[in-house]
Amino acid sequence: MGKFKPVKPKTIGRGAQKCQRCGSRDAVIQKYNLYLCRQCFREIAYTMGFKKYS
Repeated sequence: MGKFKPVKPKTIGRGAQKCQRCGSRDAVIQKYNLYLCRQCFREIAYTMGFKKYS
């Protein structure tokens, strides 16, 4: 019999999605169903076919 309510999983907002690669919850890119944080995206974007235009 706990004193506090159990924590509900977050379903909406910034921390709802996790990076599929590292599990981070901040700065997750959802466009094109990527679900990668920006750091992981920068590491593997070129291998996925994205090109950088200057």
